[in-house]
Amino acid sequence: MESIYSLAALWIGMALMAALLSVRLGISVALIEICVGIAGGNLLELHSTVWIDFLAAVGSVLLTFLAGAEIDLVVLRVRWKETLSIGFASFVAPFLGAMAYAYWVVGWSLPASQIAGISLSTTSVAVVYAVMVERGYNTTALGKVILAACFITDLGTVLALGLIFAPYDWWLLAFAVITAVTLWKLAPVTAWFFARIGPRISEPETKFILVILFALGALATAAQSEAVLPAYLVGMVLAPIFLANRTLAQRMRVIAFSVLTPFYFLKAGTLVSLRAVLASATLIAIFLCVKMVTKFLGVWPLAHAYRFGRREATYTTLLMSTGLTFGTISALYGLGHKLINQEQYAALVTAVILSAIVPTLIAERWFDPGGVPQEETLTRRSADRVPAGPDEQQPPIRQPQGGPSHVS
Repeated sequence: MESIYSLAALWIGMALMAALLSVRLGISVALIEICVGIAGGNLLELHSTVWIDFLAAVGSVLLTFLAGAEIDLVVLRVRWKETLSIGFASFVAPFLGAMAYAYWVVGWSLPASQIAGISLSTTSVAVVYAVMVERGYNTTALGKVILAACFITDLGTVLALGLIFAPYDWWLLAFAVITAVTLWKLAPVTAWFFARIGPRISEPETKFILVILFALGALATAAQSEAVLPAYLVGMVLAPIFLANRTLAQRMRVIAFSVLTPFYFLKAGTLVSLRAVLASATLIAIFLCVKMVTKFLGVWPLAHAYRFGRREATYTTLLMSTGLTFGTISALYGLGHKLINQEQYAALVTAVILSAIVPTLIAERWFDPGGVPQEETLTRRSADRVPAGPDEQQPPIRQPQGGPSHVS
């Protein structure tokens, strides 16, 4: 009988392989973990277990919380027109377009079509944030507006997933009221608790956050919603505290990315059948095109109207066309609740994975507003044996003409 440790070694070994490939290829580790999971599920016939399901669920909740905690609320307040309109259009256009195509053209059921629309409406905060940090744009006005708009898009996705499929009963009412009260009081209570307890080797700060996430997650599950919904909102409310306490944020990020999220992405990959993917190759390509075309129809005109430069508007639209975490969460939700079948899940997840690759590559290769990435600059400088100056630590970025100015 296979022991729990041998199984854990195999799954963590796959996560290590994915991390090494990510470093080598320069692609998001989450994307590589899904691909490794696909290989493991199809070649090694790996299947999830109860404890892997638990770790994967906790990983998705913690990753969602951390994504919300990265949002700069100052940008949401100062640049609310850009962030709200671009983020809303980035959600609505692909949601309606993908749902209409799945229902009217492919002939899927209405619930399956809704899952398709939700899965393909997302923007990958993980991918966009990684690109922003790598290129040095996360501290610029353009980068902050893009990240804030990503939050609005994914908030629409999470709300749609919860509101469309949650039963409207007393549990849902209790969940809404308790979550609202918790979010209202959470920031001052958390600040008081952190100041009173302080950092300790026993990590009471981290445990406090986990208690909140698990309690609201349990309530969301009782209301037949998803635990990621309150996790995202909690992250947004606590974003100022985490932006001021980068050490705590880093500790939680280490816990998530080293132990928990690999199980989530690997598990998502094991549920993809290559046989089903090959049978649905045309549908996958069409879903990807539908997502990218509807994103352009929704986002690009708004970016142009806000006087973004042509290059910056296209770059913004392409990054808003990415998808990964919430797309796979939505598809996995549909599969777990029998709203879609295995073949439909494989088609949606593969289209989501491709949307993390194709728009990002196009944006970075042909529409990067700042030119050469920092890594390439340092590599060329090293090859030429020319030392870097103090003003050359990050690549320059050309702001949108007449667009957002710097937000401190």
